[in-house]
Amino acid sequence: MQKFGVKNGPVDRRRLSDQDKSDYNGSGAYNERAQAVSRTRAYRGDRAYQAKRPQASTPQTPGTGGMGVGLGAQIERNREIGANKRKSEGFRPQLDNVYKDIYS
Repeated sequence: MQKFGVKNGPVDRRRLSDQDKSDYNGSGAYNERAQAVSRTRAYRGDRAYQAKRPQASTPQTPGTGGMGVGLGAQIERNREIGANKRKSEGFRPQLDNVYKDIYS
């Protein structure tokens, strides 16, 4: 395993005798150092990804949003809708009882 810039990386076990390899592996020192290298690689990879990923932002261009017409426009719109509704109801015939002719 490469040291990957870690000062206390794992020892190259190929150069050790069988007895030394057994002692080194059994003590857990290899796993601790290998995990340190693994954490370092993961941390550096994450930092590189965070540096290159697009930033979460909303583009702001001039002329978008800003002051709207607000409540006055809404009230006027509702008045127009109400006037149109009353006008269309005026064109309908007046019926006292809709079901009178059907069921009698």
